[in-house]
Amino acid sequence: METELNFIGIDVSKDTLDICLLSERSRSFIVKNREKDIARFFNALLEENISYHICAENTGKYTWSLMSVLADMDCDFYVVNPLHLKRSLGLVRGKNDKVDAVRIAHFIKKNYTETKTYVQKRNVIEDLQILLSERGFRINQRKQLKTKNKELMVLGNQKLAKHIIEQNNRLIKELTVQVKAIEQQVRALLKSDTKLNTLSRQLKSIPGVGDVLCWNILVKTNEFKSITQPRKLACYCGVAPFQNTSGTSIFGRNRVSNLADKSLKKLLHLGAMSAIRLENDLALYYKRKVNEGKNKMSVLNAVRNKIIHLIFALIKNQAFYQNRLVAS
Repeated sequence: METELNFIGIDVSKDTLDICLLSERSRSFIVKNREKDIARFFNALLEENISYHICAENTGKYTWSLMSVLADMDCDFYVVNPLHLKRSLGLVRGKNDKVDAVRIAHFIKKNYTETKTYVQKRNVIEDLQILLSERGFRINQRKQLKTKNKELMVLGNQKLAKHIIEQNNRLIKELTVQVKAIEQQVRALLKSDTKLNTLSRQLKSIPGVGDVLCWNILVKTNEFKSITQPRKLACYCGVAPFQNTSGTSIFGRNRVSNLADKSLKKLLHLGAMSAIRLENDLALYYKRKVNEGKNKMSVLNAVRNKIIHLIFALIKNQAFYQNRLVAS
């Protein structure tokens, strides 16, 4: 007997889920965005001998409850990048949650053979992600306060400015203490997990890969389960060059794409800048290419790519980076 295919599209908001079921006839539902309500709904909806393909767009923390419930159920669950979904829909006018759920259901019906199913994150990775998010939030707050202090220096009332700057400095010190405490929590979390501890030591053996870059790569790649190839991570970070040609009239230089995780790209850039200042293969490569007349930023981007390829090579071979310059 041939298995029946049903497609479900879910539009996620803070408080509710708008759900569209595409089968012989379309049906729409609204469920509260809480784990117990989601579990109750899908336990009643999902039937045996029917293959379900369920799709939702990634809306960050609002999708967590849905991910937690569906990861343990007998269905194919897809979490799609919102930009990918938006650009696949063509010309769309208006905005409506119920209609969006229908569009998501039709999207997965058309693309389920080419879309990767969601890979559930381990609890330790979810904890690491939350800690890094909190760390980033506090660093941004500290940066804003430092910028505010510089602006206050030109305030006409210097007595008032001095008072506000003193208050801001106390907040900056407190935020610095909190950031260091979070970093200690992250290190303790990694040490408590054998796999993550080994992966982090492998990554940090590479020149330029420090704690923060290592932690973010582990989270973004889901321990290298969601992103399994160096080219894909390079594309995700925005360091993979793409052609810019069309017909017989456009022959542009290869360029990186702006569609990227800019925070991870920034960390990777800082790692590459650090690597070329040390004695290692990457620094030798950078100096050689610059001496050949290559553009410095192009060579630096190549160093970023090399760091990514080194990461995947070490993970694949279960090895640590060996600096040939030091060994010699």
